[in-house]
Amino acid sequence: MHALQRRLSKSLVNKISWISQQRTFTTHTSSSTSSLHPLTNSSNNFPPRGTLVAPWFAIQHRGAKVLGSDVRFGNVVQRKGRIYQVLKSQHTQQGRGGATIQVELRDVVTGNKVTERFRTDEAMEKVFVEEKPFTFLFSEGDSVTVMEPNTFEQMEISKELFGKAAAYLKDDMKVTLQMYDGKIMSASIPTRVTCTVSEAKSHVKGLTATPQYKRVLLDNGVTVLVPPFIEAGDEIIINTIDDSYITRAKE
Repeated sequence: MHALQRRLSKSLVNKISWISQQRTFTTHTSSSTSSLHPLTNSSNNFPPRGTLVAPWFAIQHRGAKVLGSDVRFGNVVQRKGRIYQVLKSQHTQQGRGGATIQVELRDVVTGNKVTERFRTDEAMEKVFVEEKPFTFLFSEGDSVTVMEPNTFEQMEISKELFGKAAAYLKDDMKVTLQMYDGKIMSASIPTRVTCTVSEAKSHVKGLTATPQYKRVLLDNGVTVLVPPFIEAGDEIIINTIDDSYITRAKE
């Protein structure tokens, strides 16, 4: 009985000693880290300079690997440790050297433009951007006015953000703004748009057995290739990415 009481007393003393040590350790740790910045673990009260200048490097850097052949106007990509927006892209074929793509890039931080060439099968990181829907209202000169559909707030942006797709803008069209770190990087329109043929040469039946595409002028001033049976006044559906004919619009 006495032996059991001694073991219990010893166990209780050890427990009290352990609790005391933990409290001492916790107090010491709290006092030594109370001045540290929660994001940087630094005694400086401010985050690192790079985080202030370009916070997206810390919070928006993650993306997905894409091939050079998939790079498009308006994409935001990482290249050689920098973040760039794609302004232009052009595919070229260099004999036996294989296909390459030449792109014009703009540094998101500095605004400097560079031109680079890389293989179409070369992998790079595409940075995710925030996409917000808007409604196109009207354009005036080099600017475009869009409206946020929920708040009805109107905003004026540069027409250049749409690239060549600006020619397809129509009243009340649903457009999308691509934003990166709160900045508008590019704007896009639906990939399928209905247009009216304003000028087209008449189709002569029996002229050839092989179907031949012809050039027609759309009501927005864009010239596209269409099947020979398309006439002036017809409504057709166009792929706005490459200005290609898809089908005749249903009446």
